[in-house]
Amino acid sequence: MQPPKARRRQSIYLLPNLFTTACLFSGFYAIVMAMNSQFTQAAVAIFVAMVLDSLDGRVARLTNTTSDFGANYDSLADMVSFGVAPALIVYEWALQGMGKLGWLAAFIYVAGAALRLARFNTNASVIDKRFFQGLPSPAAAALVAGLVWLVTDLRETRFMTQAVADLRWLVWGLTVYAGVTMVSSVPFYSFKDINLRRSVPFIFIAIGALLLVLISQDPPTMLFLLVSAYGVSGYAVYLWQKSHGAKVVLFAEAEKKDL
Repeated sequence: MQPPKARRRQSIYLLPNLFTTACLFSGFYAIVMAMNSQFTQAAVAIFVAMVLDSLDGRVARLTNTTSDFGANYDSLADMVSFGVAPALIVYEWALQGMGKLGWLAAFIYVAGAALRLARFNTNASVIDKRFFQGLPSPAAAALVAGLVWLVTDLRETRFMTQAVADLRWLVWGLTVYAGVTMVSSVPFYSFKDINLRRSVPFIFIAIGALLLVLISQDPPTMLFLLVSAYGVSGYAVYLWQKSHGAKVVLFAEAEKKDL
């Protein structure tokens, strides 16, 4: 009688998980900075986590080192860096003085991030890769942290009138908007169908260079404007498709065959 076949050991790859660990550290660093009222550093750490999060998956695919461990580890790191950290930053920065309404908005954001990540993991095989179902958590985190970075930069370097000095309700509304939009079914373009190995027209290189120049001139303002534009783009596309009678398709053909 042959011995039972040994269970295959799950592989853990170093390179992509190093990027995920760095993303997790950025989220943890952002929390520590927020607890010490260093809100600019906290907001910048969220954007650093965004860059690292965009790299781990691409590195795994390019080096053929994808694994179930890496996918689950990435989700846990995202929950810290793009769920808990932004909510704590914005609560410590502006919502703390609003009492129950303040922590309610922060919790709506955290719950939205958790539900969005769980839904993404569940629907990953059937969602059309060209779109995200709801606002992705890194973009939601950048939306909230971008406002924190922008306002703290304005207060430190530029004149602000008293009329816009107190932005608590704007912050509250933006936090709730980000949390609710994460669990919506509005399609947001994922940019995953862009093939970096394929040649592109020169105009795309020129536009990319122009964006880098603009961002370098005023990072807080330009990044917040770009993230804000993306944060409403899903609703704009959805309303445009509805007004023209087009059907909004989120699910790939594979799911239609199963129905």
